[in-house]
Amino acid sequence: MIAVFQTIDLVLGIYTWIIIGSAIFSWLYTFNVINSNNRFVGMVGEFLYKATEPALKPIRRIMPDLGGLDISPIVLLVAIFFLRTFIATSIAPMFF
Repeated sequence: MIAVFQTIDLVLGIYTWIIIGSAIFSWLYTFNVINSNNRFVGMVGEFLYKATEPALKPIRRIMPDLGGLDISPIVLLVAIFFLRTFIATSIAPMFF
């Protein structure tokens, strides 16, 4: 059972970094720091979008419009932090 909880924690940790990478990539793309015509940049952007959009889209529907500010990645990161902490402190100790 330890392996299951550690695997879930690892996947959530990796997804956290994918969300952070997606946010940084969107800033770099918005401010034209990276070349948007580069195929590799396009592939990375497409991967990050496809990996994060299914989780961010429902949050964006619920959140109020804040103009150009998108805080849905922050909300998702807080939710992941809560889930990881809840698993580590409440669920996992029940099995050990």
